Amino acid sequence: MVIIGLTGSIAMGKSTAAKVFRRIGVPVYDADRAVHRALARGGAAVSAVEKAFPGSVKDGAVDRTALGARVFGDQAALRRLEGIVHPIVRRAQDRFLRRQSARRKQLVVLDIPLLLESGGHRRVDAIVVVSAPKFIQAQRVLARPGMTRARLKGILERQLPDREKRRRADFVVLTGLGKRSSLRKLRRIVNVLRGRRGLYWPPRARFRRRHA
Repeated sequence: MVIIGLTGSIAMGKSTAAKVFRRIGVPVYDADRAVHRALARGGAAVSAVEKAFPGSVKDGAVDRTALGARVFGDQAALRRLEGIVHPIVRRAQDRFLRRQSARRKQLVVLDIPLLLESGGHRRVDAIVVVSAPKFIQAQRVLARPGMTRARLKGILERQLPDREKRRRADFVVLTGLGKRSSLRKLRRIVNVLRGRRGLYWPPRARFRRRHA
């Protein structure tokens, strides 16, 4: 099974790319959705987050706005939060891979915003980076409710620069050229990778990625 790592900076078109992969029959694991489930009522991270950040849980779920205000700009707090959430998300990712392997899927996608920053690229066979010009990125981000330039700046500081992500990618999808262009590029990527032998699944077949 070939594992594709899908990533890109904020508002570069990653969610749209993930939808396209699903539409053409490639299962997609959504890391953001896994985080939301972990922080929701009854989620696996709720009690640990409340212990680490007292008062951040309301009605049995993590108040993401309040928690975000606690960790924004505080690297130590952010690392503490990541230490709680990342292992939970990784276990969900492994369950996804086992399930798709049992279904004999040839290709799967791991949609992970911080794939390169977190070291997740070491567990995929190909990296797909979505990219767009900075002015398009800013337009998309600032159209979101509650988003400000200061908040955007803080988010970008946590992410590798777009040029570095593109340098480390196996495939780059330019989303500023329109959905039709992106669809064609993603279909070509699937055609190239379909039928290749994956090196990272099953786990016993893993090898260290040469550009780790």
